[in-house]
Amino acid sequence: MKKLAVITMIASGLFLTSVFSHAQYRDGLTEGETESQAQSLIEQAESAEDPVVITLEQALEIALSENVSVKVADLEIKRTEYAKKGAYAALFPQIDLTGSYQRTIKKQVMYMDFDMSSMSSSMGGGTMDQVVQVLSRISALEQAVGIESPAPSIPEVKPSEGTEAAGADLSDGLEVGRLNTLNGGITAAMPIVNAQLWKSLKLSALDVELAVEKARASRLDMVTQVKNAYFAILFAKEAFNVYKEVYENAVSNFNETKKKYDAQKVSEFELVRAKTTVANAIPNVYNAESSVILALWQLKAVLGVDLDLNIDVAGKLEDFSEQMFYDIHQHDSISLDRNSTMKQLAIQAEQLAQNIQLQKFANIPSLAVAFNFSMNTMANDVQFSEFRWTPYSYVGISLNIPIFAGGKRYQAIRQAKNQHQQVQLQVTNTERQLKIAIRQHLNTMEMNMKSYYAAQEAVSSAQKAYQIAEASYKVGRSTLIELNDAQLALTQSQLAESQAVYNFVTAKAQLEQTLGQDFIN
Repeated sequence: MKKLAVITMIASGLFLTSVFSHAQYRDGLTEGETESQAQSLIEQAESAEDPVVITLEQALEIALSENVSVKVADLEIKRTEYAKKGAYAALFPQIDLTGSYQRTIKKQVMYMDFDMSSMSSSMGGGTMDQVVQVLSRISALEQAVGIESPAPSIPEVKPSEGTEAAGADLSDGLEVGRLNTLNGGITAAMPIVNAQLWKSLKLSALDVELAVEKARASRLDMVTQVKNAYFAILFAKEAFNVYKEVYENAVSNFNETKKKYDAQKVSEFELVRAKTTVANAIPNVYNAESSVILALWQLKAVLGVDLDLNIDVAGKLEDFSEQMFYDIHQHDSISLDRNSTMKQLAIQAEQLAQNIQLQKFANIPSLAVAFNFSMNTMANDVQFSEFRWTPYSYVGISLNIPIFAGGKRYQAIRQAKNQHQQVQLQVTNTERQLKIAIRQHLNTMEMNMKSYYAAQEAVSSAQKAYQIAEASYKVGRSTLIELNDAQLALTQSQLAESQAVYNFVTAKAQLEQTLGQDFIN
């Protein structure tokens, strides 16, 4: 029960601290203002000779403006929005202009089951010219009596090779058509009833929602990376200060030992040992300084700025130790409602549920309307001014009733259901893993809270012990070995105190990301 109360206290304090701290620097700031402030800081750092010191909040603002993963996530949101608008376009008429030109290489041949000689005999032994004359007389007679009708036209007929122009047997076929064919027009189509299309629009909207949630996850991850890099710099600086103090103490002890050696109060062994202690302290200082530089590079890489940008971080790791003393217990449970992974899985589950309906709607009849208007012409020459254009148009409604597709639609439904079941299992397993991660973070925070309290007492005792050993060594009541032992104990306790704070704040940052309780633009 006591452990549960501690965990609850940590989680409650974490939530309120996160909300309070991020509300302070995000409240009232628009996205444009954030980018403007970030650019101002970057320009200032580019032109400044001394490092520009930034706070954690300013580092987060720069990352929001310059981090590559955040920019990519925002572009993905726009891409899905474009896709959604494109899907809605299917509800509107689709209008297209068409045009074509065709050059005939070999004309088609038409065959008849009679010959012109028999046709001429039946008409009194006349030829094709006589047929034309008869049709012309009929037309003249109609005009005389007031009957309007188009003039009869005899299609151009060219007998195939081996036939004669008059009285020949055309059973070998007649070439028809002309050499040049042009076609132009406009087509339009629009769905009237299409259940699958309507359901696909819902899926497009879910795609946008999923992209937004992924962008949020990217921001949460970016915030955690910035925090970890920021805390790593502070921890590296604490280690550097500790090792620098060790080096300074070693130099001071060496000087004191040399004085005693010159006065023949200590042996040469003591002097050599003091010199060795100084030499051993130097590499630790260099390594700690290198760690600070590397940590700064890591922060710049996460921020998305130039690695040569002249910036530094503000504050000390001890400043964040105040978060370990919050005694807030207003909440008794931890929820995953804001966890980005769970939200993404929920959206994916909804998409697959909609996809099941989409596959079922494939069995529903669809209705569409279509319109076409075209102009056609055929000619043997290329005198466009003399072309005779023939219009052609229609409007119609098409009904499509699915009947049988070999079981394809049924299997598609079964496949969609199977995918939905997979996601549901993933939701259950992911929730279990996230709860384990939350408990691990809380246990880490609780353990480092206890370690911090113990380290504080150890530092206080080690400092007092070192002061006593140092004073005793100066008056000759203790040896250099005892002084070095006191220095080692002090160094270890100081590093343990900083390590406890660092482990706590990094675990807290990971927990905030898991709970989805960090700031969101």
